[in-house]
Amino acid sequence: MTLPESLSETFDLLSGVLHYQLFELNQTPVTVSSLLMFVIVLMAFLLISRIANKVILRRLLNRLAIDDSTSYRMVRIGHYLVMIVGTIFAFQFIGIDLGGLAVIFGLLSVGIGFGLQNVTSNFIAGLILLFEQPIRVGDRVTVGGTEGNVMAINMRSTTIRTLNNITIIVPNAEFISERVTNWSHGDTKIRLDIDVGVSYDSDLETVLTALREVGGEHREVLTNPELDVLLMSFGDSSWDMRLRVWIDSPKRYYLVRSEINQAIVYKFRERGIEIPYPQQDLHIRSPLPVPLNTSENQKQ
Repeated sequence: MTLPESLSETFDLLSGVLHYQLFELNQTPVTVSSLLMFVIVLMAFLLISRIANKVILRRLLNRLAIDDSTSYRMVRIGHYLVMIVGTIFAFQFIGIDLGGLAVIFGLLSVGIGFGLQNVTSNFIAGLILLFEQPIRVGDRVTVGGTEGNVMAINMRSTTIRTLNNITIIVPNAEFISERVTNWSHGDTKIRLDIDVGVSYDSDLETVLTALREVGGEHREVLTNPELDVLLMSFGDSSWDMRLRVWIDSPKRYYLVRSEINQAIVYKFRERGIEIPYPQQDLHIRSPLPVPLNTSENQKQ
């Protein structure tokens, strides 16, 4: 057998494999080559979407000075639109018309009924999150007892990075069906209530002035709304005071609280204000006399 004959047979074999009909969909034969072209077209549109997002769309949004959350939403929506167009084009490219797509979607609906409910609900929830924006990229949220920053909102899940720098993948449906605390939604200002007890022997005016100075001296405490110093209650061993301040970033909540607590300790020591220990009074009663059971008493 000569070389040209062997090459010819190889090409014939390869052609036979590529044109092998796998199945027929809506009277349209689907071959191996059709599926390969389908995958290639989808990958091409995926590459186009990534290039458009990184090179064109992001640069344009940066020039327009659009905030990060809105920019992220527009990038994700653009990606979805490109992939939808790419999918329709890929089906048309391999010879399957919109009628064939209707058959495929009908098959998918059957599949959804047999176990894809969670995937579908998470996808729809992801679209709701992108359009309605109850949470946005960069928000500080608490969901299911987990607190962290929203890093990405994807088709099926949302990525949250906790305060311990641990990445947690949360299904999108949880943000729609469960109770979610968004510390940054609409307004990033957040209130800190810092409680401290002072001795009853303290001078009240000195305590009020010291707490106002602590709040006013911290660089991250806002002047609007103004801080408040409140006498909340009369405790067992102390006046229960509360310093109420506002800060501009919920991500700084714990650090600012710690810094203000430390400042209170230094300020109180400087002014001679005592933070009392919890005290309890213990009263010891003498036992009652017990009459002796003598033989004389028994006779009586």
